[in-house]
Amino acid sequence: MPWSTHEIAELAGTTVKTVRYYHEIGLLDEPDREPNGYKRYEIHHLTRLLQIRRLTGLGVSLTQVAAMGTDTDGHASVFRTIDAELKATVERLQNIRQELATLSEPGASADVPTGFSGVAEQLRDNDRALLMIYAQLFSDESMESVRRTLEARPNLALDEEFRDLPEDADEAARQALAEKIAPFVNGATTDHSVTLEPRSSTPRQVRAAQSAVGHALEALYNHAQLDVLRRAHMISTANGDARSVSRDESKESPGDDSTA
Repeated sequence: MPWSTHEIAELAGTTVKTVRYYHEIGLLDEPDREPNGYKRYEIHHLTRLLQIRRLTGLGVSLTQVAAMGTDTDGHASVFRTIDAELKATVERLQNIRQELATLSEPGASADVPTGFSGVAEQLRDNDRALLMIYAQLFSDESMESVRRTLEARPNLALDEEFRDLPEDADEAARQALAEKIAPFVNGATTDHSVTLEPRSSTPRQVRAAQSAVGHALEALYNHAQLDVLRRAHMISTANGDARSVSRDESKESPGDDSTA
């Protein structure tokens, strides 16, 4: 018994408009017509329509369905590709759910990276903004090191002194603060060393990340604070070089080879 367009659409769980669209793009053959001009859909039309509906329901695009045709040899690769895409989507959704669960906890904050809510209270707005940028640009391992350092709060008073440094701080104040901060730069004299490793792998992406951090620092901290960080880095580097030279000299120092 042949079916009309409305009937076959209803049987397949779709719409007349969809059936006509499948005809238009060549996915579904046009049926013969009755003498009165009405279409006559047969079993093979219904099975093809059900196949299309099944494939699209599994995530196969209409373009892929058209390319697959009736030859099943190439179907497996299409299904594997879609399965890989679905796996990535599931993982992304699981991460989203985990993030939402974390943000739902008491005291959680959306303006710091995941895992930093416990240290958010001691941070100011510019610190929080910088952490969000860091989380985008640097590896998870780097951010975990940052979190541990903030959690340990190695010198809270020094942190506050730096944050309160005014734009017009004089030369002496900048130098004094830089000398206080220098031992903490790169974990030189503490157990809280932080090495920021970019997420990006290509040289161009690394340069872009470094440039973004530079712009962020300039936007979030005043010139006096940036000058202090620059000085502290120079002092720390110089002290590190001096220690290295001292160790080398001690290794090369000859022993007492005097003779009686």
